[in-house]
Parts: sequence; C-alpha cells; structure tokens
Amino acid sequence: MENLQVAPMVRTHSLRNKVEHFVPEANVCTKEIDFVVDNGSIDYVHFAGGCEGNLKAIASMIEGMNVDFVIDRFSGITCGSKSTSCVDQFCQALTEYLGKNKR
Repeated sequence: MENLQVAPMVRTHSLRNKVEHFVPEANVCTKEIDFVVDNGSIDYVHFAGGCEGNLKAIASMIEGMNVDFVIDRFSGITCGSKSTSCVDQFCQALTEYLGKNKR
C-alpha cells in the first residue's frame, strides 16, 4: 500500500487563512513548509517530506517560540555535506515572511 502523507489541519479555524507556504531549495529533503506566525511567534509549522520524526520534533519544539529567536538559533544549520538543512530553509522562509510583513 502506498504511504501517503497528509498535512495536519491547522489547529484553530481562525488561523487557517494566515498559513504561509514556502517551497525550499531543491537540495533539502522537505519539499514544502507551511507555517503561521501570529503576534511575533510561531503558532504552527508543518514540514512535508524529510525525516518525519525529526521534523515533527523540531516543529513541536519551535511552536510558540519568538520568530527572531528561531531565526537566530537555527539559521545556518547544515545537513551532512549540504550547505543548508530543512530547519535552515524554514529560517529563510521566516526571514522572507518578516521582509514582506514589516514590523
């Protein structure tokens, strides 16, 4: 049987229309990142593809954290011989988000 991955629903109906969608560079395992930022903190994040257990753990850990803290803490992390990682790509998504939504 085929293993299908379905993105979980955003927990709160009121946040569904705030979901940001980001497609990372081709050289990371995750293929899409969906996230919600509310009031300067990360309310939701979902990595589609990649190391499922590790990315679920990272998502669980960073939900509720301040966006700037996450960027400062996780930017530049690499994966093996790659120049980036799934979480580094998420930081790039957050940086783009901040650029589009100036404070």
